[in-house]
Amino acid sequence: MTSPQPRIGVLRFPGACDDRDALWALAALDAEAVFVWHTETELPDLDAVVLPGGFSYGDYLRCGAIARFAPAMAAVSEFASDGGLVLGICNGFQILCEAGLLPGVLRPNESLSFVCRDVPLRVERTDTPFTSRCGPGQQLTVPVKHGEGCFFADDDLLAELDEARQIVLRYDGDNPNGSINDIAGVVNADGNVMGLMPHPEHAVDPVLGSTDGALILGALIEASSDQQLAPATAVS
Repeated sequence: MTSPQPRIGVLRFPGACDDRDALWALAALDAEAVFVWHTETELPDLDAVVLPGGFSYGDYLRCGAIARFAPAMAAVSEFASDGGLVLGICNGFQILCEAGLLPGVLRPNESLSFVCRDVPLRVERTDTPFTSRCGPGQQLTVPVKHGEGCFFADDDLLAELDEARQIVLRYDGDNPNGSINDIAGVVNADGNVMGLMPHPEHAVDPVLGSTDGALILGALIEASSDQQLAPATAVS
């Protein structure tokens, strides 16, 4: 870390619409947030990376399927493999799944309709760099806005995710997209990469009705600011 504040990069893909929101929210929570263009082949000096929501490359083919091949994603993969913290929000979650950095896939909503509303979430784990500010079983109110947010994993993968405790967030009584087992957010096996469909950056300012998203982004910033932070280890 080269500055008093953790330096967090926000990737910018053509078609993204929430990159500025993510940048603002991180800065409002006292991070040094900087944009990273999708064509970059190397990341600047960063403490964490955020892949924001939106419609990267117009969401042609599958959501995130084209962005997965952006030059910057190779650098993100290397960053993650070295233990760097990576958070994917909505389309960012889709991109991480397409890139193989997270398990499972995101499919069209069960209703085949775009959903946009606040939803209740239940925190399943608090021992991750993304949920350390939450309490066990705590309910968060965070908005969703997506057309392809139905998380799916086959029976074998689902059993693996349960066994490894990689399911971090679940929809709590209001599943907006039909995600299997109400899954709203997962982490990789090492615990340093997380994806979620709800938008924490839209739940930071009280004027928007909830500040629960600040718990997630604030935890990421806090973990990023720890100069002694070691790469996360696999969950037993």
